[in-house]
Amino acid sequence: MELTSFSLELLFILFFIAVIAGQLDTLAGGGGLITVPALILSGIPPLAALGTNKLQGSIGTATATYMMIKSNKISWDGIKSLMLSAFIGAALGTGAVQFINTDILSFVIPLVLLFIAVYFLISPSLTQHNDEPKVSSRKYKYGVIPFIGYYDGMFGPGTGSFFTLSGITCRGHDLLTSTAIAKPLNFSTNVAPLIVFLLAGHVVWIVGVLMMIGQVIGAWLGSHCLFKIHPGYLRGLVVFMSGGMLVKYVHSMGWIGFL
Repeated sequence: MELTSFSLELLFILFFIAVIAGQLDTLAGGGGLITVPALILSGIPPLAALGTNKLQGSIGTATATYMMIKSNKISWDGIKSLMLSAFIGAALGTGAVQFINTDILSFVIPLVLLFIAVYFLISPSLTQHNDEPKVSSRKYKYGVIPFIGYYDGMFGPGTGSFFTLSGITCRGHDLLTSTAIAKPLNFSTNVAPLIVFLLAGHVVWIVGVLMMIGQVIGAWLGSHCLFKIHPGYLRGLVVFMSGGMLVKYVHSMGWIGFL
């Protein structure tokens, strides 16, 4: 798509959304709940929207990962094998989505976003955790992590939140530790699909680069707030914003009149 396809107002809105998403992703995950619908609503085709989302999301998670390692919140030696599992799962998911009809994708994406919003609404408090792991490290590494990665490769929105929740429910991590670990895992699941989308030409560069800058700003802000603000308080914000985007998406598709 050409630069002339986007007004300055629209580009500014997408940049601002990237800043918010970068901060939200770093604090609690779920930035894709905002960016994917926003990209589609801007007129970008579904596959290109997913590819552009991965481009801008990768730099945000990379910034957050760097900040987590730099501040010694996570250990590179302890996370690199999980990152590889996440990468492989995401690559498989991205390969699968290339064969999905885009009309079906346009229908599936809002359903996935709706499911995530409802899940966040009814799920147990994010502050609850069990110090005793319910899933072995091996099953977590080779089962849970690749599965979430596969989901991110196919759709993506809410992946950071899923990684956070999996760390709490499966491995007994506390909320802040699980949130910090989710950053490099989410980075891996962003990079794997990005490579495939780049090769397939499903990236709108002008939008992606602009949103990358917004993501860096948002991730930097979020990284400095992560251990000062309780991420659990952001769950309501995720539900509210994803719900609002879904309503707008349904309206733009003309489904409200159909229903």
